[in-house]
Amino acid sequence: MLESAISIRNLSKTYPTPFRRLRAFFRRPVKEPVEALRDVSFDVREGAIFGLIGRNGAGKTTLTKIVATLVQPTTGSVSVRGNDSVLHDEQVRREIGLATAEERSFYWRLTSEQNLMFFARLHGLSDRIAKQRIRELFAQLELEEVARRRFGEMSTGNKQRLAVARAMLSNPPVLLLDEPTRSLDPLAAARMRELIRSLAQRDPPVTILLTSHNLAEVETLCERVAIISRGRIRALDTPQHLRSLTSKTEQIHVTVSGLNGSRDSERISFTRQAGDNELDERLRDLQSGGARILDVEVERATLFDVLEVYERGDLNLNQKENQ
Repeated sequence: MLESAISIRNLSKTYPTPFRRLRAFFRRPVKEPVEALRDVSFDVREGAIFGLIGRNGAGKTTLTKIVATLVQPTTGSVSVRGNDSVLHDEQVRREIGLATAEERSFYWRLTSEQNLMFFARLHGLSDRIAKQRIRELFAQLELEEVARRRFGEMSTGNKQRLAVARAMLSNPPVLLLDEPTRSLDPLAAARMRELIRSLAQRDPPVTILLTSHNLAEVETLCERVAIISRGRIRALDTPQHLRSLTSKTEQIHVTVSGLNGSRDSERISFTRQAGDNELDERLRDLQSGGARILDVEVERATLFDVLEVYERGDLNLNQKENQ
């Protein structure tokens, strides 16, 4: 098994200003080139679910498209399972399944079944194998009811699930999922997360690069998370460690009854340093005083808190890599 399924090194992407000289000649306003990515480096190990989070315009989609060979980098390199995305782009495309939030890549007048059959043929699947695979995916993603519905008539959530089905058509070893639960209802989103988790756990496992605005989802699914802001990776670590970087304290809420002889329940709140013994000591004191512990709630920093801190520029940490 390869150690790294995706390897990104010193990746930068700058979009030049279109018709710059022409606009300057006619003395029209000339915008500066857009630096979408700057010196991005990280690895995604084989079989991992890797999260990429950041605000709109942070560079997530550009990075995903470069890995998928849809956009070429200005500098740096991307390799997928040992194949360079520029030098061996055809091989990389065979290794990757891409699901984006863009609906323009489907044919709106075709049914969902016809759309997948078209893309299956592009993958070189025979009609017999393609039909069997499409049936499996429709069952897996609960799309049977819309199999013969035109794409343009489908709900946004079903369009998103169809994009995931298309990415999985050829059983690729690497999946790039751009907001896979976008527009899904809570139950459908939960089932999508379970599917993603099961893909990474199967034998052989599927490597998944996941972008999402649902930070709780990323925290639940991902082994490692990269925070991208203004085209640069600001932090890269496990979700747990990223939380600890921004807050060394935890807010504790203890619900008790029988305190000081009272029959009513009361809520006691306090702040402690993460990992210290204050919670245990407080609970022992309450119990020794005759109180009954009904509930203990711990509020820790979330990935949303981490993202907010990096966006504000409160931390100036160097880019990290845990290999």
